[in-house]
Amino acid sequence: MSESKRRPGTIALLGYTIESFEAAAKLGYDFVAVVPPGYDELLAKDRIQAVPWKFDRINERSTELAETLLGMNVRLAVPLYEETVEWAGALNARFLDNPRLFNRYWALRDKAMMKRKAQMAGIRVGVFEEVDSHEQVRKFFRRINEAEGRIEGDLPLGVHMKPTTAAGSVGHRYIKTTQEIDEVPVDAFPCMVESHLDGQEFSCEVFVHGGKIAFLNINEYIHLGYSQLLPPTPKLEAYRPEIRKAIEKLIATFELKHGILHPEYFLDAEGELNFGEVAARIPGGHIFDLIQRAYGFDPFGGQILCSDPEVTEEEIASYFPDEVEGKKQHAGNLLVYPKKKRVKALAIPPELEEEPYYLKHDLFEPVTAKVEDRVGFGNHYGHIDFAGEDADRLREVLLRFEELDYYE
Repeated sequence: MSESKRRPGTIALLGYTIESFEAAAKLGYDFVAVVPPGYDELLAKDRIQAVPWKFDRINERSTELAETLLGMNVRLAVPLYEETVEWAGALNARFLDNPRLFNRYWALRDKAMMKRKAQMAGIRVGVFEEVDSHEQVRKFFRRINEAEGRIEGDLPLGVHMKPTTAAGSVGHRYIKTTQEIDEVPVDAFPCMVESHLDGQEFSCEVFVHGGKIAFLNINEYIHLGYSQLLPPTPKLEAYRPEIRKAIEKLIATFELKHGILHPEYFLDAEGELNFGEVAARIPGGHIFDLIQRAYGFDPFGGQILCSDPEVTEEEIASYFPDEVEGKKQHAGNLLVYPKKKRVKALAIPPELEEEPYYLKHDLFEPVTAKVEDRVGFGNHYGHIDFAGEDADRLREVLLRFEELDYYE
């Protein structure tokens, strides 16, 4: 796409993602970045038009953002990270004159609501409840174990506690005993509790335009939050037809017409798919970087194009490669987090650079010796990229290097 081809109007990119800014410019969009206060000053130095906004502020003045953007000729909002999804829904409801859009986006934000909506559509989910006290968690824990036939002396079946609107695994707790329930801080409520789902966990990165799948990536988690690869190994790849069918039902259930979905599923021992949750923004874990390395197209630009109802089906078809035949290689990464509580220096194992599938790393020297507790699966100390022709071998490489420590 030539940079000289300009598109009508202006789009708003909600959040700070340099790759999205670059993709929008390359695709010929005029855009304004809506970012937390302070980031607008950084962008101004690069002559990028920006509007500061506190996304955690929802009150009677929230409509000011829409008025400001309308005054800048904005016709579309694209969410780049979790906390901007409902804002995109509210803004697009106004820009596109479709009041139902806000509720559709909100259902992709509130985890309890999304599971309820999925369950009503006949999608397989775990047992879940919304809770606002320790006692309600204890009751749920007891009922789950009673239903599984656990008796005194048996190892209890654990349950998960999750904030309803946090991104990814932030605030996620796995409760294995009643004593652990008492350790949950009061400010964790209200939240959601759900039963544990077994099986191979994977995510999909689904580019949707006109209510149809434009491109479906399957990302295989080796260990969630630590290692992953795409396209997946042959064992999971064999389920692509069933996964596509499940995604089509998910799109219809949540009535998404334009944008991206990042759902997570569990494939159980019987070959059945169980729905975990879904987001409607750029995935974490550098998954977009892996997609670009494996398939050769820019997914940041793909999100913007798919979000735009004015983009033609012909342009969408020409942008995305074939999901299977268009693969150039398999790509994977390790998200590195120190195995010690205190570190003093980066220590790259010599065998890393000797591995043919190794590409590069961005691990950094520790600023302080104390290693902070990990928040969700974020604040890692960098990641290591790998790529190669054989998915099974890449998986073995990731497992091997996941065991090593990169800090002394």
